[in-house]
Amino acid sequence: MSVNPNEKPEPGGEQAERPEPEGKPVAGAAPEVPEASETSEARPAAAPVEPEARPSEGAESAPEGAVPSPGAGAGAGAAPDGRRRLADALWPPRVTRAQLIVALLLACLGFGLAIQVSSTSEGSALRGARQEDLVRILDELDDRTQRLEDEKTRLEKQRSELESSSDQAEEARRQTAEKERQLGILAGTVAAEGPGITLTVSDPVGAVESDMLLDAIQELRAAGAEAIQVDGVRVVANSYFTGGGDDMRIDGTQVTAPYVFKVIGKPEDLEPALNIPGGVVQTLEKEQATATVERSAKIVVDALRPAKRPDYARSSSP
Repeated sequence: MSVNPNEKPEPGGEQAERPEPEGKPVAGAAPEVPEASETSEARPAAAPVEPEARPSEGAESAPEGAVPSPGAGAGAGAAPDGRRRLADALWPPRVTRAQLIVALLLACLGFGLAIQVSSTSEGSALRGARQEDLVRILDELDDRTQRLEDEKTRLEKQRSELESSSDQAEEARRQTAEKERQLGILAGTVAAEGPGITLTVSDPVGAVESDMLLDAIQELRAAGAEAIQVDGVRVVANSYFTGGGDDMRIDGTQVTAPYVFKVIGKPEDLEPALNIPGGVVQTLEKEQATATVERSAKIVVDALRPAKRPDYARSSSP
């Protein structure tokens, strides 16, 4: 069959009959579906099978053969399971014998410390005192210690004089006379003079009792008073106070307000002893009485007491 080169081929002619190259699909044609055997040989299956998750409580069971999705029940059961393990570890408490012994010892130690702190705070009478008062009380204690040291030094000196004196009998008599004079002052049988204070207690309402005056005597003696006289009555170791108000008596002798104390001793020690917190002056002021203290370089205590011979006591020295 002769073909004219100038002649255009008609549609659907020879060009339509020309087969398409293998491997290139014809436009508009449906793609060929490969067979199952060829697909499996070209692309092997690699989808992993997820492990079966624990179904949560109350959830519906999945159909048999169904594969659960990843993390379907992991987050729901993890938190309750951790709390359950923590609760099981804490309760019931597992206490050993050693822990019980340590707890008992610590409880006893704390109880003892609490008692000690409580007794210390309650027994401190000066916990509310001012700093100036505490300093004055400390100075008073130092002065009292110094007086005791001086007395010790004096006695040691007397002993050394007796041991070293050529005429020991004469030295013994001299010291005996000096000791008798000192004891006479303390017993009230000898007059005395020296520096000291004058304490005047006024009682306009008659509220001062005998125990208040006795407290003043005790405070003065503790501060180093060597001789005391109240309204013409010599106060000694065995003196006593009775009554009160308009019927105040010292050793049976009636005294009236204002009560005048003449005291021989170191003024720097006697006056602070009366003015300590809660002391004599503050106690009298609470009873609407007044107490004034006056220092003096010379106080005369001339009230005497008769020397009384003891009825039963005798000297044991030969």
